[in-house]
Amino acid sequence: MALVNVVNMVVLDNPCNFENPFQFEITFECLQELEDDLEWKVLYVGSAHDAAKDQVLDEILVGPVPVGINKFVLQADAPSPQQLPPDEIVGVTVVLVTCSYKEREFVRVGYYVNNELLGHDDPDTPPPPYPQLDLSQVQRQILADKPRVTKFPIQWDDSNNSSTNNNNNITNNAGAETNDISMEVSNDENAHHHPFQQTTNAAVGVLGDSAGVEAKMAAAMDTSLRGTLSSQNSNGGAGDNNAMSME
Repeated sequence: MALVNVVNMVVLDNPCNFENPFQFEITFECLQELEDDLEWKVLYVGSAHDAAKDQVLDEILVGPVPVGINKFVLQADAPSPQQLPPDEIVGVTVVLVTCSYKEREFVRVGYYVNNELLGHDDPDTPPPPYPQLDLSQVQRQILADKPRVTKFPIQWDDSNNSSTNNNNNITNNAGAETNDISMEVSNDENAHHHPFQQTTNAAVGVLGDSAGVEAKMAAAMDTSLRGTLSSQNSNGGAGDNNAMSME
């Protein structure tokens, strides 16, 4: 039985400029006292074809965690454009929010992200690559109403500290359960004026390739490809294992 369950996740400041921080209001339930802190990470998928382009935007330790319902806002810097493929900044990609306990990932939430160059209406002419691309005119919208959620069974205590149990972590997909789970959508007034609906189908429509959109999400959620969300590809922002108290 999982001792921590994500109850809800609300995307704040959505839509916004590409360079604005990501903000997620996370509500989770803790069923019993935990020995260690929870580690939350935000990872931006820079390219569907190259996991080396991923960027860990933030990683924080949250604790000690009280038993019951807890809520906090996880904020992460925007990805560094210098570390992204110059011609893949505009378009649809994925952002991941993960939580681990004792270095064992037990939940991964994936959102489609649409980056749109405002005023660019010619579908036959691609947007200019970075650095010619004016990031002040790129609008980011997270398609927030139907995140892809994968839960992993982990060992929550070390009473049976065997190699078999300890291997039941983020690099092991055995027993993982992936679902499209509806979560609350932020009531950002600007969202009502944005041309894209906040749905997975909208992501497909924006990209124009349903197989390509789904493949990008599938690659992001596959722990065999992105099994270790370390700070190795950090954008140099807040990925410093900052501690946040829940007391």
